[in-house]
Amino acid sequence: MALFHVARYSGPEAAGAEAEVDGRARALLERLQCRARERQLQKQPPQQAPEEAAQSAPAAGKRRRRPRRNRRREGGREPGSTPAPPNKRQKTDDEDEDEGAESGEEKPAESSVGAEAAGSPEGRGGPPPEEASRPLTHSLVLGGFGRSKVPKVQPFLPVWLAQPSCVGKNVTEGLVPIEDIPAVHPDLQKKLRAQGISSYFPVQAAVIPALLESTANGFLVSRGGYRPSDLCVSAPTGSGKTLAFVIPVVQALLHRAVCQVRALVVLPTKELAQQVSKVFNVYTDATPLRVALITGQKSLAKEQESLVQKTADGFRCLADIMVATPGRLVDHIDQTPGFSLQHLRFLVGHHLEGGPGRELKLTLASCLLQIIDEADRMIDSMHQSWLPRVVAAAFPSEGPKDPCALLQRTQPRVVTAASMCCPQMPLQKLLFSATLTQNPEKLQQLGLYQPRLFSTGSAYRAPSNPGIDVDGDSGGKYTFPVGLTHHYVPCSLRFKPLVVLHLILEMNFSRVLCFTNSRENSHRLFLLVQAFGGVTVAEFSSRYGPGQRKSILKQFEQGKIQLLISTDATARGIDVQGVQLVVNYDAPQYLRTYVHRVGRTARAGKSGQAFTLLLKVQERRFLHMLEEGGVPGMERHDTPSELLQPLVPRYEEALSVLEKAVKEERKQKAA
Repeated sequence: MALFHVARYSGPEAAGAEAEVDGRARALLERLQCRARERQLQKQPPQQAPEEAAQSAPAAGKRRRRPRRNRRREGGREPGSTPAPPNKRQKTDDEDEDEGAESGEEKPAESSVGAEAAGSPEGRGGPPPEEASRPLTHSLVLGGFGRSKVPKVQPFLPVWLAQPSCVGKNVTEGLVPIEDIPAVHPDLQKKLRAQGISSYFPVQAAVIPALLESTANGFLVSRGGYRPSDLCVSAPTGSGKTLAFVIPVVQALLHRAVCQVRALVVLPTKELAQQVSKVFNVYTDATPLRVALITGQKSLAKEQESLVQKTADGFRCLADIMVATPGRLVDHIDQTPGFSLQHLRFLVGHHLEGGPGRELKLTLASCLLQIIDEADRMIDSMHQSWLPRVVAAAFPSEGPKDPCALLQRTQPRVVTAASMCCPQMPLQKLLFSATLTQNPEKLQQLGLYQPRLFSTGSAYRAPSNPGIDVDGDSGGKYTFPVGLTHHYVPCSLRFKPLVVLHLILEMNFSRVLCFTNSRENSHRLFLLVQAFGGVTVAEFSSRYGPGQRKSILKQFEQGKIQLLISTDATARGIDVQGVQLVVNYDAPQYLRTYVHRVGRTARAGKSGQAFTLLLKVQERRFLHMLEEGGVPGMERHDTPSELLQPLVPRYEEALSVLEKAVKEERKQKAA
């Protein structure tokens, strides 16, 4: 129990109430101090002063006369006594003191409070009696619960992650001529020139030599017979990451003698798989290497015919490089006879499932070098079954091994003299991403071996506000293309489509890519813009089949479609030439989504603009998220009502047409 005096009012109108409260408090405090002094005198040793002994004798005698068994029971009643009436009169001060002396130990809480509140000056160090009689001068006011900043715990990162090898992010500066990297095969140099490429981007100039060094002695064994280090590459969208691993992989396989699946490329969407397959076909043309595209666009039997061929001796592999989507890849692992991944040399991940980011899994069948482009997506998809299935298929099952077999592959283990006596195909992983996670726990799931990090950004910087989810595990800093300018447009929910139309008509761009957060929003916005007129518009979503989506993308690249409304499907690495403007109709919830959306423009050193439509309730969080993520500058772009007013009549008519179209579609679904 503690005694608090809460001073709430200090005005003259409360003076009488305060005086009365102070008087009662002082009287109570004096009684408590008196009891505490008596307790203290009773507990003192026998050699106390005669006067003190005389004072304590009556109280002690009274205490001894009361037997211990006669303590109050059942709420303070003596045995055999009648219950007290409910409205009992208050005891006088003398009666209260007598009962306090007699009850002794019956009120331990009260006596202990008294001893704590006012013990004897020499025993407890309390105030002397003259000070106890003074009025209370200090009052304890409850409050003071203000927030105080707690120092943030900075994460401890491995050296390779905390101190990356810096790479220039400006693709227009620091270009390296093709001739300056003589390790690239002359035939590949000719193909690069034929594609109009005369210089490497900074990321390519840094990564290609590092990969070629690991394959200098061929793809069966690494340099000196040791396992090569894994590589991680974090670079902005459009910085040339795909070509950075395509060139080394193709060069490593140029001199292969037997056709085996040595490169497996896994991508999240069929469109992206087609795009990557096209790049490989360009650089494997006029070579013995064969590329197979496995995305489910054909029947399983047709795809099996492009992978394996049944012979009298068994099966013969027909593909060196396999580009596949995850689900279809697992289907072939389970159902295709003769399909084997035990000769994997490269595993490339590109923009694969999970968070934003891509994986291109290229697996070469003699040395398992895993190249994971946009690896954060693959890391976020670790819970899915395809990745462990691929890793399990890359290693032979446990059982008797042929002692005469050379370069046997075994599961990675601790490097010892015994483990190095028998050479085997090395395992190397390469991670490529525009939003590479810096979460060591997630990176550990990949089992990286002595990794090296190439990054266009600065070292790790934790976000200053933990309440803002920068990306879940980004580390707080991303890099963006130098030629990209960022804008945000405050608007109301009702006039968001009108703002999009105003931006397109005002700026007169030929290719505009608009992103929404759902397929339903994409479809309704498409119907509304189509009803408004004046803009050639198309919808890109899962509502259409692969063939239709391919045709829509081709028309958009050719400039036949001015506005392409899409979900985040095209934000995952699709390289559409000539996109001048990206519009975020629905603000992305995560920074990684924003990075990949706006990365569809300002690619390969070109300029581009990104506009994000924000409601009033979204502005603060979104702007803070981009600030934490390292967006160079977010410019506000206002659309005055007088500029939108001329479009309102057509807009109202389009809304009516949209309402009718939605009702008609609902009737068709119900039927």
